[in-house]
This record gives sequence, structure tokens and C-alpha cells, in this order.
Amino acid sequence: MPAPFNTFKAALAAGRAQIGLWLGLANPVTADLCANAGFDWLLIDGEHAPNDIPTILAQAQAIGTRAHVIVRPPLGEVHRLKQILDLGVQTILVPMIETAEQAETMARAMLYPPQGMRGVGAALARASNYGTTPGYLASANVQTCLLLQIESRAGLAQLEAIAATPGVDGIFIGPADLAADMGYLGNPAAPEVQAAVEDALARIISAGKAAGILTSDRGLAQRYLDLGATFVAVGSDVGLLSGATAQLRGAFGKSADTVVSGY
Repeated sequence: MPAPFNTFKAALAAGRAQIGLWLGLANPVTADLCANAGFDWLLIDGEHAPNDIPTILAQAQAIGTRAHVIVRPPLGEVHRLKQILDLGVQTILVPMIETAEQAETMARAMLYPPQGMRGVGAALARASNYGTTPGYLASANVQTCLLLQIESRAGLAQLEAIAATPGVDGIFIGPADLAADMGYLGNPAAPEVQAAVEDALARIISAGKAAGILTSDRGLAQRYLDLGATFVAVGSDVGLLSGATAQLRGAFGKSADTVVSGY
């Protein structure tokens, strides 16, 4: 029995758009609930959310196969990618990539030797169903999917070289950090930033790689899809909960100090 088929990777290769949601609440109950919504993929964020290996595992288990699980680690570290892959996660989004050398290291970290340098120990882990998937080692490399996040001017300058790295399946543009690097901290909607984003998406697609991005602006999300982006996150659990709770409270007017008789 081989490693599970990576439906997300296959969809990107076929050019089918995949709509996702960011998970930042670091909670398996939230992940379980979001998995019911019908998103193609859910990303468990380990860069800015309070996640570690045990909480990532709990959320991956809660999601199961209802949505494709992607994990973003805090940084592109070989040992961290090994741990995430051993959890049974097949797709990883690595942040802060700026050079082809970084891309090559990440690509090798995703694969078992001789193609790569992933440590062999999945018999202890969920990835091989705890050693009960006898064909796992022979088939795992084909099913891993590497997404690299470019979010600086330096990264954009090296985009084609990064995209040409063997083993890279997609490139994700990080508009918030890119905006900061361009001098527009907190304003990714600035025309100059959006022009850079759209140019980057076009260059990724021209390089033959899947292009991805995150935005909670529905109009922008549709525009990115129309431009050819194939993995687009359209919001986050944090944003949805924060927005809905504020809207609900706002429906009942301003707070007031009141005294309730009998209490």
C-alpha cells in the first residue's frame, strides 16, 4: 500500500483552483469545525500562530481527509520539515524564501535519499500509519508538495531562479511582508504593492509553477483567481471569529453601565 495520494498537488498540476482557509487559533476543535465548510485546503500556521508539533498533529488529526492539510513552519529548517512530514502532512509552505539555494535545500528536505535528505524514521510516525503502510518509503517522495513563500523585494528579484528549482511545486506571495519591505507597512492594498503582487503572480505562472496568495478581500481574491492563481486562501479562522463577534455585538448598540433590579 503506497503513501496517500496528494489530491492538492494533483489539482495544482492540472491547473484547478484550490480555495483555502488559514488556521491561526491553534485549536483542534476549530480545525474540526472549519473542515466541515468544504474548503479544498486548510493551512495550519506555525509561523505567526502559537503552534508547535503536538498542536499541529492534533489539528491534522481533527481535519482528517475532509480538506487537504498544509502546514507553514516558522522558518525553513530541515529538521522542522522532517517532523511535519512525519506527522503525515504532505504539503508544506515555507516562508521567507529569497534565494535558489534556500529553495534547493527545502526541496531536498522534502524527499528521502538519494533524491533528498529527509531522515528515515516514519515507522514511528503517523505518516506511515505507524509502520503499517509497507509501501510508504517507496512512494512518499512522489506525494510530497513544496510551496515556497516569497515576501520581499530580494525574493522577487530571484523569483525565476527559485521557480526553476527542481522539486518546487508552487510559489506563494506574502503581501503583508512584501508591503512592509516596500515601505508600506500595514498597507498591502497600496497600488505599488498590488502592482508588484500581480507582476509576481504572472511571473510565477509564466515559469510553469502554481501561484498562491492569501487575502480576506473577496474582490481581490477573485481578481487573483482571474489572473491565474491556483491556490488562494480567502480568510482565516481568526478573522472570521473576530469579525462575526464584533458584528454581533454591534447589532445591539453601544455598551452602557446598567443596574439590573434584583441582582
